[in-house]
Amino acid sequence: MFTVTYAQLNAWLTAFLWPFTRIAALVAAAPVLGHASLPARVKIGLAAFITLIVAPTLPPMPQVTVFSAAGVWILVMQLLIGAALGFAMQLVFAAVEMAGTLVGLQMGLGFATFFDPSSNASAQVISSFLNMIAMIAFLTFNGHLQMISALIGSFQSVPIAAAVYGPPGMRTLVEWGGAIFSAGLLLSLPVVVALLVANLSLGILNRAAPQIGIFQIGFSVTLLVGMLLLMLMLPNMIPFFARLINAGADEMGRVAAALHG
Repeated sequence: MFTVTYAQLNAWLTAFLWPFTRIAALVAAAPVLGHASLPARVKIGLAAFITLIVAPTLPPMPQVTVFSAAGVWILVMQLLIGAALGFAMQLVFAAVEMAGTLVGLQMGLGFATFFDPSSNASAQVISSFLNMIAMIAFLTFNGHLQMISALIGSFQSVPIAAAVYGPPGMRTLVEWGGAIFSAGLLLSLPVVVALLVANLSLGILNRAAPQIGIFQIGFSVTLLVGMLLLMLMLPNMIPFFARLINAGADEMGRVAAALHG
């Protein structure tokens, strides 16, 4: 007769449940994998599949009962660590959306919005367009594999334990947010500056020849200039997105190391 002791059952649960919590938190917070259009069952199944592969390679788990206070605390810490790592990569796409928002406002498309299911809020058209290009680049350059690789490496740099991880890792994440939003501003800068020059030119033309009716043609001019600049920038956007994705994967490792520190 097959019998299982409580100690064996607890060892099996801890070997699967704690890594699964960290992986599931990253899948929920990460770009593409955590998109709202992806069913929850697919996300849970993906997290469970990765856990089954990773769990046998992990160091021994703490000798703690799963449903004790210490076990629940470890569960909460794994949830926070996975969410922090996923958020580090999600910031890359937030910067791209910010760049699209700035460009859309300068083009006069601030009113052109629709509902974005990934954020449960209204998003501008240009922002959503750049976000889709970034997602395609993310999958093309195997950003999802880099992200999963950084997650698996985090089990070595931040082993599963009851230790408290906090301020250093959160500070590193905040600093990364400042750096990545600077990159988003840099991405939008060529279009914003060019449209500013176009608006200044239209203002000078309006002062020189008021009979032209600059208010009737101004919107069309800024829209055409913005579209033309986006078309010219598109070949250079893809390498820029690739650098951002690589930097995001590297930052996940730094956040994990800072959490352990």
